[in-house]
Amino acid sequence: MSPTRFLLIDDHTLFRSGIAMVLTAGLKDIEIFEAASIAEALRTPTDTLDLLLLDVQLQGLNGLEGIALLKRKWPEAKIVVVSALYDPEAVREALERGAHRFISKAQTPDAMLETITALLDDHSAAPEGTSSASAVRSAKLTPRQCEVLDLLCQGLSNKMIGRRLNLSENTIRGHVQAILAALQVSSRSEAAFMSRRLGLIG
Repeated sequence: MSPTRFLLIDDHTLFRSGIAMVLTAGLKDIEIFEAASIAEALRTPTDTLDLLLLDVQLQGLNGLEGIALLKRKWPEAKIVVVSALYDPEAVREALERGAHRFISKAQTPDAMLETITALLDDHSAAPEGTSSASAVRSAKLTPRQCEVLDLLCQGLSNKMIGRRLNLSENTIRGHVQAILAALQVSSRSEAAFMSRRLGLIG
């Protein structure tokens, strides 16, 4: 059985090294390639990749602009967009271009590894527009949770969502935790990314 192949695309060597250590410690039988730019990534000496971790902010061609080129070279690979900042517009654009997940650099190594492992195990995972109906049905949210999710995706804090819906911050926190569980994600940014991918919000 061939190893699971990763390509880490980030112009910060230290971040690439850190992610490589997390992957090596948490997964078995893997092969890791690294690149500091889209141009360098496209010269990676392999015809098959399982997953690409792609930083949004790159020198030269940025991560979002490079998605199409990467998908053309490795059409079967799953693409995870990585960013230090959560930008709803960047998330929307990444989805439209075919990314599968969003990971914040602020996440813990365990949470990042959990997201990557779940994506590798999910053979039905698909970019925006090709999500299965079962994936949408699996996210069973109440009408109130849908309201919270919509405001969360607008970047509002729990306190601000509570004021908007006339609910306590503690109640909102409970709704957010339920939303994360329903969407099988570990952070607010991932919840926003996944809900757009599943068509749960506009």
